[in-house]
Amino acid sequence: MKKLNSRVWKRFLAVGKPFWFSTERWVARGLLLLLIVMLAIYTYTTVAIGKRTGELTSALADKDGNRFWDAILPFVIVLLIAIPINAGYYLVRDKLAIYWRRWMTRQYLGHYFGNRAYYDLTSNPAIDNPDQRIADDISNFTFKSLSFFLIAVNGLMALVGHGMVLWDLSKVTVFALAIYAVVGTLVTTFVFGKPLTGLNFTQLKREADFRFSLIRVRENAESIAFYQGELREAGLVKDRFGEAFRNYNKLLTWQFYLAAFQYANSYVIYVLPYLILAGPILANELEVGRLVQAGFAFTAILAALNLVIDHFDSLSKFTAGIDRLDSFVKTLKSSDPRRQDPNETVIESKEGDEFRLENVTLKTPGGERVLIDDVSLTIEKGSGLVISGPSGCGKSSLLRAIAGLWNAGSGTVVRPKMSEILFLPQRPYMVLGTLRTQLLYPKTELVIPDDELVKMLKTVNLQHLTEKEDGLDAELDWSKVLSIGEQQRLSFARLLLIKPKYAILDEATSALDQANEEMLYEQLEGTDTTLISVTHHPAVLQYHRQVLQLLGEGKWKLEPCGPGTMTKPVLNSGEGILGVVPTAPA
Repeated sequence: MKKLNSRVWKRFLAVGKPFWFSTERWVARGLLLLLIVMLAIYTYTTVAIGKRTGELTSALADKDGNRFWDAILPFVIVLLIAIPINAGYYLVRDKLAIYWRRWMTRQYLGHYFGNRAYYDLTSNPAIDNPDQRIADDISNFTFKSLSFFLIAVNGLMALVGHGMVLWDLSKVTVFALAIYAVVGTLVTTFVFGKPLTGLNFTQLKREADFRFSLIRVRENAESIAFYQGELREAGLVKDRFGEAFRNYNKLLTWQFYLAAFQYANSYVIYVLPYLILAGPILANELEVGRLVQAGFAFTAILAALNLVIDHFDSLSKFTAGIDRLDSFVKTLKSSDPRRQDPNETVIESKEGDEFRLENVTLKTPGGERVLIDDVSLTIEKGSGLVISGPSGCGKSSLLRAIAGLWNAGSGTVVRPKMSEILFLPQRPYMVLGTLRTQLLYPKTELVIPDDELVKMLKTVNLQHLTEKEDGLDAELDWSKVLSIGEQQRLSFARLLLIKPKYAILDEATSALDQANEEMLYEQLEGTDTTLISVTHHPAVLQYHRQVLQLLGEGKWKLEPCGPGTMTKPVLNSGEGILGVVPTAPA
């Protein structure tokens, strides 16, 4: 248990400490100091209320009207102080929590989108549901961290303030209370600690998995409907919920045991003060009001000493959230989340003026199979490349390696700056926003006149989109409004507007008829953009200078584009033209 607590504490500091030493540290520390001052005033008012309540009770017991009315005015003044302090405390606490959350969210998002970690995490089974960790776990962490810290500070202040009151009334009560609280805390920590922390961690994962399965159904509703896969998807969602349900039942059982212990532990406050103070009161050594005052102080001190017992279930959930955030941020901060073995060779990426593959061997992520063996080629400006081959031979994987998204293998990929490259996938990404945003993505900062944008839509046969009521300012769910063919034409409009030095097209015209495909490639031929295309369509060859055929089992061949190029017999690995740019066929 000692090792567990040490590990949790180290992880808590790793996750939470940076905010308090960031550029926002002075605002954060100022608000925290204000909260501590407000807690001190709150503690003073509760001690004063306890004393005033005892005084009022004694006055009524003695039927002393003057004493009663003399005690009322200070009591009202204390209440008037306590009310705004209590209300303001929660406002300041929640403001500090949201500032902390904002800072952490920005940091995590920076790491998440930096170095394309969001992409690498898709193949990292150790990090599940990163969306939940950013949206929910950070929020819970910041709020609960502040809550538990302030509860502890308040408990310490209450222990001192009310302890002094109770010490004057009965030293025996103080000793009995301390022993009782220590024993209860030890039992709670050692008996309930490990089971509840583990079950809460698992529950967070199970709930996230269940929610993710529902999101997948929503995002793929049309495909599921076409396949009539409702029963299978419903079964999967029910299985995910069943796992969450079974774990939650185990959690409920342990929470029942903990609750039973907590209630049994707390009920002692109804008996112990009376048992200890009954003798002095019956012997007329203490006033009845002192018993009320002692009970008030006793309750406050017991709550302070029982912090771990009373909040243990929340603490176990909090601990589980710390583990998830700690593992997440460590993965995000790693230089290459995909790279598991530091001794394993990988495909290196370098910047240059042109595309060049130097002895690149492409493997599956686990290194079990060679997709492409020792390929070398150069793609100079204006000498486009077609990549072709049967399904599963590694075409898309090679594009990922060229773009720096795949490093399983060996060799070197030299490429221009990523800002000079535009990638057109088979299923284009439709960003949230206006039609104008769709046309300019990802270079949405570009300023292009509206008439030029409208002209471009007409060029790619999408002029009907400007007929909508808001025209270029229309905001729709474009991924659902447009067919795949329309989305592909829209992505070509982006390419023609942005005019990158290189464009990588992965089956970017698969949903288009031959006339539209040829029209779009002819538009590109009139630009300075060099094309790298994955395609099965021989008609596309005329817009490129060379073709790399992937033949399976690591074999390949490189040759100039020409009639019948994609229908020649299969050659062994390395046959063809290597390391040079062939001249255009006559």
